[in-house]
Amino acid sequence: MIDPALGQRRNRFSTSLQTRMILLVCLLTLSLTLVAAGMYTVMIGDVLKEQIGQRALQVSKTLAQTPLVREQIGKPQPDGTLQKLAETVRRDTGAEFIVIGNRDSIRFSHPKPDRIGKRMVGGDNAPALEQGKSYISQAVGTLGPSIRGKAPIFSNDGAVIGIVSVGYLIDDVQHIIHTHQARVGFLVAILLLLGIIGAVSISNRFKRAIFGLEPEQIARLFIERASIIESIREGIVAIDRDARVTVINRVAIESLGKENENELLGLPIGQVLPGAKLSRILSGGEQRFDQEFEVSGTMMILNTVPMLEQGNIVGAVASFRRKDELDIVAKQLSQVKEYSEMLRAQTHEYSNKLHTIAGLVQTGYEKEALDLIGKETAGYQGLIAFLAKAVPFPVLAAFIIGKYNHAQELRIALHIDPESQLTDVPSDLSREKLVTILGNLIDNAFDATLHNKNKPQVAISMTDSGNDLVFEVGDSGSGIPLALAEKIFDRGFTTKQEDRGHGLHLVMNALNDLHGQITLGDSELGGALFTVFIPKRRNL
Repeated sequence: MIDPALGQRRNRFSTSLQTRMILLVCLLTLSLTLVAAGMYTVMIGDVLKEQIGQRALQVSKTLAQTPLVREQIGKPQPDGTLQKLAETVRRDTGAEFIVIGNRDSIRFSHPKPDRIGKRMVGGDNAPALEQGKSYISQAVGTLGPSIRGKAPIFSNDGAVIGIVSVGYLIDDVQHIIHTHQARVGFLVAILLLLGIIGAVSISNRFKRAIFGLEPEQIARLFIERASIIESIREGIVAIDRDARVTVINRVAIESLGKENENELLGLPIGQVLPGAKLSRILSGGEQRFDQEFEVSGTMMILNTVPMLEQGNIVGAVASFRRKDELDIVAKQLSQVKEYSEMLRAQTHEYSNKLHTIAGLVQTGYEKEALDLIGKETAGYQGLIAFLAKAVPFPVLAAFIIGKYNHAQELRIALHIDPESQLTDVPSDLSREKLVTILGNLIDNAFDATLHNKNKPQVAISMTDSGNDLVFEVGDSGSGIPLALAEKIFDRGFTTKQEDRGHGLHLVMNALNDLHGQITLGDSELGGALFTVFIPKRRNL
């Protein structure tokens, strides 16, 4: 699991991802709002100029068609009539000036009366006076730069006899534009503030989503994860919530007989590991441990666990390993256990014998001490010599010696049939399973004799004659009632008031793997007799 504290352990001189995200989003927001504001301001200016020009043109056309204007413009000198009319309309329309001139551009009206009778300036009257057009223009007059609407005045016979010019100063238009720009600037500030708040919120959520890590840390963790997965000697396969493969390591790829991960990534897990049934975990199924399943003809040991995110299952991971590799480990552990048991029993038994010999010597019974030494040496050496010839397999021979010493420790007479022979054991037959079978049968026989008042005895016989390996283990116990004969191999069944009942169940499991059989009868020693048959060749 990723430690969120990793996000705090970064270079204090480097800029954090969160800060970079906030700056980037703010810069982007500011750029977009400024561009939008600039375009909006330009559009406002153009629209305002267009609307003001159209208003000026409409007023000029209206005045040019007024009968009073057409009548008065033909007089040689202005008499103030058109001045009064122009000023009244100017105040009503909000225009900066309304100038009415005759055919020679002599003013008959002007906002400043002292300029009446003088020639109009600006140089933009020609289209109206010469061509009879109405239009909008920008020019510099006596009042400054302005937007003008100009319309010709026609006589009754259609001749141009004058001109009406209605204007709005550019400075006034700019003032209106600046007012709108101030509003746009206020809007830009609000949008920028919202962008900052959004950037902080997004960066915080993103930071939490990646556990507070910086990009460099994520990259390092990714490399570490890949290295760890590849270093594991087990096959690793991960799936997402859609049951598709998202991660697979080299061991898993090789186990599935593929060349590279591209052949498997994105495939449904049912096609990659059909026997694993990994998709069941996604629907709330329980995780599984040490389950056997087959992959490409090879038995694997499988473990599956879910991937959780805030308590919800978002995927699953399976790890598997060749069963024969685990069998090798089990074999080694079994050998070590048997050697350890043998040495423990020998140590305990010979400690007792040494104390007995020491006591005999100290009390002056040297002859009895020598007799005991000779007897023990001859018996043990005889067993070793017999096993070296009859059972030339170190694991089995060491196992029998260990049980012999254990019997001596328990004061149980362990008899090994001198006719026993176990030299023809197939190389592919598991010695560990033989040890499991014989070990549990002998331990049960020891337990049976210890709970009986008769002299505790256990007899073992082994033979490899014919097509089967045959083992017999009998004891001097009280035997097993027929009513219990079918239950003794069930897991957990026991007649003792202890946490027992697993030995014979393990015997049956091992026999099933070896295709063997077991029978129950009466021993000549008075107790139970178990006879085991294991075929040398499984196809027989």
